[in-house]
Amino acid sequence: MPPKFKFTKDEIISAALNLVRKNGMSALTARALAEELGCSVKPIFGLFKNMDELQQAVFSAAQNLYQSYLQDSVSKGEYPTYKSAGMAYIRFAKEEKELFKLLFMRDRRNEKIEENREDVRQFTDLIMEKLGISEDEAYMFHLEMWIYVHGIATMIATSYLEWSDTLVSETLTDIFTGLKHRYLQKGKE
Repeated sequence: MPPKFKFTKDEIISAALNLVRKNGMSALTARALAEELGCSVKPIFGLFKNMDELQQAVFSAAQNLYQSYLQDSVSKGEYPTYKSAGMAYIRFAKEEKELFKLLFMRDRRNEKIEENREDVRQFTDLIMEKLGISEDEAYMFHLEMWIYVHGIATMIATSYLEWSDTLVSETLTDIFTGLKHRYLQKGKE
């Protein structure tokens, strides 16, 4: 009969996520996690093949948490849907600095931006609908907007900026309005 572990996979993932949340992904070691759980490493490796599998589970849990930020922001209806996504991204950077770094500030040199085009389809569709521009223009609009949003989020995640939600909202409106004007003017030329 296999050994019975006193922790579930979800409990171990939750403890690992909390460890990463406090100290970053580099702090996630079997020994540190065992200490966090108050046990030996045996329950960890009884439920996970290796640390890579656990790290992937933590990454997925962080992605799920980020998705909940997005859904929460959109469902509140405080901002238009597209702006809600940017506000959620920045709020996640402010409240979950280490998880933000894990998801959005890691080495991504092996990822191709074109491969991610479908990942932003919901945003480009919103932009096309709102502005009446082509799919390629909407994609570029989104990239330009997201570079700005990511810049704010990165500066907040690294404690370089401490902006209020009001200031963030105002600056996002400014950049959106400027890009909107530019793209609509392009269509008239």
